[in-house]
Amino acid sequence: MKPELKTEKITLQDGREVILETGLLAKQSHGSCVVRMGETMLLATVVSSKEAKEGIDFLPLTVDYREKFAAAGRFPGGFLKREGRPSDQEILGMRLVDRVLRPLFPKDYHCETQVMIQLMSHDKTVCPDSLLGLAASTALSLSDIPFDGPISEARVGRIENQFVINPSKEDLLKSDIDLMVGASKESVVMVEGEMKEISEGEMIEAIKFAHEAIKKQCEAQENLAKQCEVKEIREYEKKEENEEMFKNIENLCYDKIYKIASNKTAKQERTDLLKDLKNKVLESFSEEELEEKEKEILSYFYKIEKKAIRDFILNEQTRIDGRKTDEIRPIWCEVDYLPTTHGSAVFTRGETQSLTTVTLGTSRDENKLDTVTTEGAERFYLHYNFPPFSTGEARMKFSVSRREIGHGNLAQRALKKMIPAENPYTVRIVSDILESNGSSSMATVCAGTLALMDAGVKIQKPVSGIAMGLISDEKNPNNYAVLSDILGDEDHLGDMDFKICGTSDGITACQMDIKVQGLSYEILGKALNQAREGRLHILKKIIETIPEPRAQLKPQTPKIIVLNVPKSTIGGIIGPGGKIIQELQASTETNISIEEVDDIGVVEILGTDQEKIDLAVEKIKSIAFVPEIGAIYKGT
Repeated sequence: MKPELKTEKITLQDGREVILETGLLAKQSHGSCVVRMGETMLLATVVSSKEAKEGIDFLPLTVDYREKFAAAGRFPGGFLKREGRPSDQEILGMRLVDRVLRPLFPKDYHCETQVMIQLMSHDKTVCPDSLLGLAASTALSLSDIPFDGPISEARVGRIENQFVINPSKEDLLKSDIDLMVGASKESVVMVEGEMKEISEGEMIEAIKFAHEAIKKQCEAQENLAKQCEVKEIREYEKKEENEEMFKNIENLCYDKIYKIASNKTAKQERTDLLKDLKNKVLESFSEEELEEKEKEILSYFYKIEKKAIRDFILNEQTRIDGRKTDEIRPIWCEVDYLPTTHGSAVFTRGETQSLTTVTLGTSRDENKLDTVTTEGAERFYLHYNFPPFSTGEARMKFSVSRREIGHGNLAQRALKKMIPAENPYTVRIVSDILESNGSSSMATVCAGTLALMDAGVKIQKPVSGIAMGLISDEKNPNNYAVLSDILGDEDHLGDMDFKICGTSDGITACQMDIKVQGLSYEILGKALNQAREGRLHILKKIIETIPEPRAQLKPQTPKIIVLNVPKSTIGGIIGPGGKIIQELQASTETNISIEEVDDIGVVEILGTDQEKIDLAVEKIKSIAFVPEIGAIYKGT
């Protein structure tokens, strides 16, 4: 007998519908749902262990999102006809959901939890990543897992000054905003997106518009849960705090940590001082006590460390490295650092450093995209690398991490709209983080701007980026500090990480994660305005280093010539088995590629020697020559 299907509808402002379903699929999971929009269907499931993992003091949450090729009626590419490792697009979707869900689990919930979302049917007019947060939260809301939801995510576009929720891919091409917002009914938790130089006020408007749509999506989840049998939230083992021990450790080290915070120390010195203090705290306990309770003692020490440093920043409105709340760390930068690259730059801000290179190529060097929902190629792309030595650590590094993909994507979005449409090159930027103490992705944006100008890419305007933080008082909402250009410690101890990139005329990309509930729009506005001042300060340093893109490409940079030839002559240029084009490339030391675009042959010639490039151009023009009626030609 077919199980009973329970549904709930959400109607968007333009009449399109999102349908939530449960009761039919994956009933052995602890919570499951299907989200439909048009012909797109997502299945979300959640399972959480009944017992906490031993020796773990954090939430072991895994979010997994996979797009099935069958959903688009396609076969996986490559030799093995099976879905393999997740694409960058899938990983970015996982990160979006993880960042919204993670702050809403109880802090003492340490059971292994797995959220799995799969795209089962794909409608080309619907962006499935706009629905991932809604799907994940609905599955959690239908389970007995402790979760302070529901939440949802909504994508905002703006077409002809009108905001749109969950626009199609086609609509996004016409939109000057592509913003993902994650929120509960009460407050915004996550923001990420790219824009065409919008103002701070316009950004807040877009977030508010998304939040109103999210409130309706949260209500729909609550209504669906009411239709189902109410599951009582499961009991889990809560660790009882030893108040006497906590108080003893606080009396022993709170004042000392507060003093360390006021010493205006650098990262390593501060780490060493705190480590020495931690060891003294451990030495104050007997061997028997340590054997039984060392983890508990350390957890209390870290709580007191966090409290003391936060109190210092709030009371003194001064940072742990001695800066004022809106002060930027010292900056030095240099271009043309590497002699053989097409463009290079070093950007150092405080103890964060990026060495970035730019490489220019032809259409052959495009980044091919072949996923379930995206087919095509990128002519501009950025790769971000975070080796362990950048934080003074020795550990194995096997593959690109999800974090590296996320940070690289943010920097790419910040810069890509400044690459002019007429730029003939494929552009690859690589940022290697050599030192890290906060906001290395923003150092990548700044170093990327410098390297592009050093390479002679005629970017429309330079872009800079800054990471903002927040320390707030839970008891007094009017007592807070917005911090410009945050350190790694301030990110870890703070309530917000808000990265904002842009030109002197507006914001081009942003990413925000909020670790506390109830962030007011007043604080958000203050953070955005303070960020603008910091961004312009950093832009000034960039322009002092290199005021505009180089007029001439470097000698080692290949020059590119683009010719349009009649479609009928393409075969003649290539020759039988590619003989003509291969001989031409060998004799002129150039790379030649031909592509058919709208019944025209587009020929790209890439080389470093101008005389040899000219020879290749002359030969191709002679092959592609088509006589015109009425014209007079001289020949031998």
